[in-house]
Parts: sequence; C-alpha cells; structure tokens
Amino acid sequence: MSSDLEIARLVPLRPITEIGAHLGLPDEALHPYGRFIAKLTPQALADRPERPNAKLILVTAISPTPAGEGKTTTTIGLADGLRRLGKSAIVCLREPSLGPCFGQKGGATGGGHAQVAPMEHINLHFTGDFHAITSAHNLLAAMIDNHIYWGNALGIDARRIVWRRAVDMNDRALRSIVSSLGGPSNGYPREDGFDITVASEVMAVFCLAQDLDDLERRLSRIVVAATNDGTPITVAQLGATGAMTALLKDALRPNLVQTLEGTPAIVHGGPFANIAHGCNSVIATRTGLSLADYVVTEAGFGADLGAEKFFNIKCRSAGLAPSAVVIVATVRALKMHGGVAKDALERDDVAAVERGFANLQRHVGNLRTFGFDPLVAINHFATDTAAEVDMLQALCRERLGTEAILCRHWAEGSAGIEALAAAVVERVEVGPGTLQLSYADALPLAEKVRVVARTIYGAADIEMTSSAVKQLQAIEASGAGHLPVCIAKTPYSFSVDPTIRGAPTDHIVPITGFRLMAGAGFVVALCGDVRTMPGLPRCPAALGIRVVDGETEGLF
Repeated sequence: MSSDLEIARLVPLRPITEIGAHLGLPDEALHPYGRFIAKLTPQALADRPERPNAKLILVTAISPTPAGEGKTTTTIGLADGLRRLGKSAIVCLREPSLGPCFGQKGGATGGGHAQVAPMEHINLHFTGDFHAITSAHNLLAAMIDNHIYWGNALGIDARRIVWRRAVDMNDRALRSIVSSLGGPSNGYPREDGFDITVASEVMAVFCLAQDLDDLERRLSRIVVAATNDGTPITVAQLGATGAMTALLKDALRPNLVQTLEGTPAIVHGGPFANIAHGCNSVIATRTGLSLADYVVTEAGFGADLGAEKFFNIKCRSAGLAPSAVVIVATVRALKMHGGVAKDALERDDVAAVERGFANLQRHVGNLRTFGFDPLVAINHFATDTAAEVDMLQALCRERLGTEAILCRHWAEGSAGIEALAAAVVERVEVGPGTLQLSYADALPLAEKVRVVARTIYGAADIEMTSSAVKQLQAIEASGAGHLPVCIAKTPYSFSVDPTIRGAPTDHIVPITGFRLMAGAGFVVALCGDVRTMPGLPRCPAALGIRVVDGETEGLF
C-alpha cells in the first residue's frame, strides 16, 4: 500500500494560475509563491460579494483517538466528491502548525487520494503566515518590556503583565520562565512564559478579522497588562497597533492551493480547537463563498470543541451559518471508545463498536441542539470488517434515525465519497438547518461555561478555583461579560480526563482560570491542567523526518 507521501508525489499538480482561472480569477488576482501556491490579492476580492446561493458545509468528528478519524481527509474528499457531481466547490482548511507536524502526528494536509498539495510546503513554512503571526506577537512582548525599561509612562505593573511570548513549536521548557536576567541593561527580571503560536490572541484576531481595517481595530483592543490599581493597558496605548498590522498585512491574504484532483483549496489561519477556537480564517470562508457554490470547511478536533466553537464563536462573530453538517466516525476509533487497545484494533470486534457508539451518539445529539441533523460519514479503513461496518450502520439507523454513509476516499478519491457528496446536495436542497446558538450574549460568563459543560460535555456542573473566580469578576467588571466563551479542554474526552473515552456523564468540569481576549472577542476558560504550550511526546514525529535527495521524508 502506498504512503500518503508517495501518492502525493505521483500526482502532477496544475499551475496555480489554472486553478485560479477555474474560479474565474485572472492572473493578476494571484500573487504566486512558486508554481503551485499563491496568495489572493485584496484588489481581486474586493468587488466579489458572496454568492447568494452559496452553501457552507461544516465537517466535524467524534472525539479523537490515536486510531485516527480522518476529518481533514474527509473534508478534502467531500469537496472533490462535490466537483465530481458537477458542482462548483472549494475547500477551506486551517494551516498546519509546526508543533504537531514535528510532535504528535506529522503532517496535516489530508491523506491518501484526498490531500491538499504541495504537502511538504503546506506542512512546513508555506507562505510564512505563522511566522508573521509569531513575529507580531513577539514584537508586542518586546514593546511591553521596552516601555517599562524606558520609564514606564503608562504605569504598568510588571506583576500584572498577561501578554506571554509565542513560538510555533511544542516546547514545554518555555511554559514558565524568568526573563530579563543579566543586570540593569537587560531590563527588569520578571516571570514570563510562552504559548504556542496557534494559541496566541494574534492568531485568533487574524482568523476572526473581516478585513485589514477590522484586523487593526481588533489588535488595538488587545489587553496586555494592568496598572497597580487594575486599569487595563491595551495595544493601542503602547502604540504597537500599526507595526503589528504591517507585519500581518500580507499574511492576511488567503492562500490558494489545490487538492490532488485539482479542486481549489484555501488554506489560511490555524488556531487549535482544544486551546483556541479551531477554525480557519473568516476571510478564507467568505472568500470561498464568493468563488464557489459549495464551500466545505472543518472545525478542529471533535464536535464538542471544534463545532461548538465554530457555532458559538465564529458564526456568532461573522454572521455565518452552515447549510449542512457532516460528522466523521471510524470503526477503529469507536472500538477504542469501546475499550479496545490500539494494538488490538485489527481484530474483528462488533461488540466494541456497539460500546463505543455512545461517543458518536452524544456528538450527533449535541449537533442537533444547534439546529442541524448531521450526516454521518464512516471513514473506511482497510482493516474494517463487513460485520463491524454493518453494526455501525445499523446502530445509526436504529438509535439515531439516520443513514451512515461508507466513504472510501482515502483509497479511491472522489469516486469513493460520491454517495456522501450526493447526500449533502440532497440535504441542502431540501432546506438548510437553522442555527441555534447555545447561549445568549447577555448570559453571565460562568453560566455560559456551565451551559456548554452540561449540554455538550454531559457534565453535572462546573467548579471554579478561587483565582478563577477573581479573574472572572475582573473580566466582567471591565465590561466584557457579553462575550462568548472559548473553553480550553482536552480534546480526547467529554470530561477533562483524557483517558475517559466514550460518553461520560455527571462529571465535574474544573475551571482553573480565565483569560480575556478582548481583541479576538471572547473569554478563554481554562479547564483542568490543559496547557497553552504543548510538549513533545516520548517519540516525536521529528525523529522520522529527514531530507533524502533533496526531498523531505517522514511528514506522513
């Protein structure tokens, strides 16, 4: 069986100008980065309103396991499948972070015959967007310390600086540090730390901004510190807004690439869904809606994180709403949720599929609370047995009242997912769902967290530490109580314990802290011991990555 990398290298890519022409874009609308990647120019998109009948399709998934779910692969395959049916389609994805590329899982551009390409470039430096976001973030950090060094005219209390530094890599050693050591010429020593770039508020601002002017406005509102009496200090007060915007100006242009079947793909922005809001940029999504009739996008991790934040944060902020939702499940992952160890997944175990089905059932029920009856896509693996697939499809019919569609896009490309594409078309033609958000803006922040914990996670309640309560009170006193909440939690369980699979109920969700992201427009609630700077695993993917004859090997 060929690897993802081998499959990708066997497919000749089309010049990016040809992909642009397919979308009706002239050459001057593209700023090429080589032959197969381009940024879209603002001038080319300024006069293109969203198509009145454009359909936004959200792809989400069950709770992730080491067995893999293939959400990105299915998202890409579905866009290819829609084009196979003669539909005008485009796929919108997040950009991969170097952290997981070298850490947990390798690349993030799909798999098999459902990939976006050129995968090596996309998975590594791509067009430099993440570097620009990291630079803008760290410029602000430098300007905070520089302001204090040169007299501290704003009266910043160094104990109340909340703006940490950022790097796009998993590096646990940087979670908590002491900076400015070495004497008076190096500034005033203080506690500091790093977040991974995808958790940066600059990333969130970048992905939720409607345009360059909105980006600048949002950056200016970011709160970085407070004075001795608790008065917040913003980016605007530090005078950093213009320089940060300049660093991000080119990065804000969407990136155009293609799938292996030549379907246009916009890959832009990349917050994680476990510690951030987990969606590609609003600009990318709106651009897709102006260029195609079907826009297929994904939200990170399982539906309890990615889809919840897609609805309650992105859709709320941008005025978007999907026309249909697809949830991806695999036999392998459901078996793990049913208690099977990873090294035993290739054995036929129908009973484990039934035990693990509770996870899919919970996610489907959750999605229905948002006003959508999701289509269930079974991402097929070669080790799945007919009996296991039959059991999963029967459970969907009997317990969910829906058909589960078997998809073989990894092995067969668009031909293997045509049935799902047809079902999506049928669903949106019957009539789109009506988005129902989980909570109203006016609900207190603690109650917003409680609503998500109870209705989405199946929890009995939340429990806040005393420091979290104080942080929450300060945030609400600042006038930010109307904002939505972005819950930072393990993606591997409905609970805060990543080892508890399936669909646990009546657990307590501990809230250890809150962070105001005034520029992004949401409040982060930190659950349990979740961290905004991941660490590398015992055997990181980086150990298998190398360059052979000028080609990068090991990203898949």
